[in-house]
Amino acid sequence: MHRPEPLAGPTSALKSRTPAALALLASALLALAGCSKGGQDAGGPSMGRGGPGGAGGPPSGPGMGRGGPPPATVLVVNGQVRPFGPSLEAVGTALARESVDITSKVANTVTAIRFQEGQRVAAGSVLVELDRAQTAAALAEAEASLLESRNQFNRGRDLSVTQALSRAQLDQLETAVKTGEARVAAARSRLGDTVIRAPFAGRTGLRRVSLGSLVSPGTVITTLDDSSVIKLEFTVPQSFLGSLEPGLPIEARADGFGDRVFVGKLTTLDSRIDPVTRSIAVRAELPNADGAIKPGLFMTVGLRAKTTPTLMIPEEALVPEQGRTYVFVVRDGKAQRVEVRTGGREPGFVAVLDGLTAQDSLVVEGTQRVRDGGAVVAKPRA
Repeated sequence: MHRPEPLAGPTSALKSRTPAALALLASALLALAGCSKGGQDAGGPSMGRGGPGGAGGPPSGPGMGRGGPPPATVLVVNGQVRPFGPSLEAVGTALARESVDITSKVANTVTAIRFQEGQRVAAGSVLVELDRAQTAAALAEAEASLLESRNQFNRGRDLSVTQALSRAQLDQLETAVKTGEARVAAARSRLGDTVIRAPFAGRTGLRRVSLGSLVSPGTVITTLDDSSVIKLEFTVPQSFLGSLEPGLPIEARADGFGDRVFVGKLTTLDSRIDPVTRSIAVRAELPNADGAIKPGLFMTVGLRAKTTPTLMIPEEALVPEQGRTYVFVVRDGKAQRVEVRTGGREPGFVAVLDGLTAQDSLVVEGTQRVRDGGAVVAKPRA
């Protein structure tokens, strides 16, 4: 039985033309969309290609230039090369130039006190006398024994000339003389210990004993301090070691003296660095003619290390980022970000150790508006 062929209808025709129809439809939609967008951007009917506000022209308006925003305006300055040295503040303790506790060498009784509390005494002045009766008697005995030994030696020497005394016997007599001389010297020394003298010129402290007191070796009778010059001892971090040298000026202050500043100089650096604190002990000397500074006083020290020509730049030029420090330098009309290595500081300025020269123009105002390699308009800061 013959089956009639199906007639070609709209559906089959659409299937056969689907790729071409879809391409045509897409082109039409894109053209309509472009026309619609161009009209909206212009705020009205679309303009021809390249016309104002048209699809083919660049955006226009005040403040807009070809290729992006206008260059940022920044203020710049140049660094200054001037003498600079790192400064530090520390705390220290005042020490007398010479200081000693006056004590007795032997156990004895105080028989006389020859000083007043707080008195200025000269070197060698008698401060205290102890009982000397027993030591004086021992000295007299030793001197008598020495005299007898010398007489025997002199007689033996005469006898040795006639061979009546052997050489060995004469040597024994000579040894007895030398032994007697040593005993006399020891007795005199013990007698001298009964008189206690000032080892150097200074000011006495409070009296710790009274007449009749029995003192023992090590018992403090009084103190003696030479505070005409004060030694100020403090510690400095090891990072400043290369900047320290004797002769550097210091300034010291202390509570109770108001705004008074004591000026001195660094004199000595310790030979070792403390392995625990990584610091070095140093000493300075402060003139103290009026005796205002007392030993043991707690003082604040300001020290300026030796100066060298250093490039100083304003602090506001620094741009810290992730533990590093940068500045923006204007070169050929563009901002360039440069990493720098900084050193010490002073009010408003920071020392730059590496990365810049004095001829570089540094951005100090407007760093937030610039980017590395971006065009800028640089104006010098007044």
